[in-house]
Amino acid sequence: MGTFSQTLRLESLDGKRSIEMDALVDTGASYTLVPANLLAELGVEPIDTVRLALADGRPVVYPIGRAVATIGGRTENTLVAFGENDSRPLLGAYTLEGLRLAVDPSGGRLVPGTDYTL
Repeated sequence: MGTFSQTLRLESLDGKRSIEMDALVDTGASYTLVPANLLAELGVEPIDTVRLALADGRPVVYPIGRAVATIGGRTENTLVAFGENDSRPLLGAYTLEGLRLAVDPSGGRLVPGTDYTL
């Protein structure tokens, strides 16, 4: 499967500020990664830190915060990681699952998720 980008709208929890960005869909990423300066513009504040592994296996620690994500008319609160200011936004699994979206690998697009369990 090739990579593809998706328009992602993030907004502050109070709904007063929002930004749209093209995020690389990365199901291998646990969290959505957004440049810290963009999260600061939204007023998103760190609530915790999380230890993550980069694609090459190196461990890193990132602050995480809460924002509201919207893709294709679906909206949900999500956790976002504060990336470097010049980092490319990544759309991770936590946000995709919260929005009940899945990757269509042959079409290179997001589709409504199915087959959820309790």
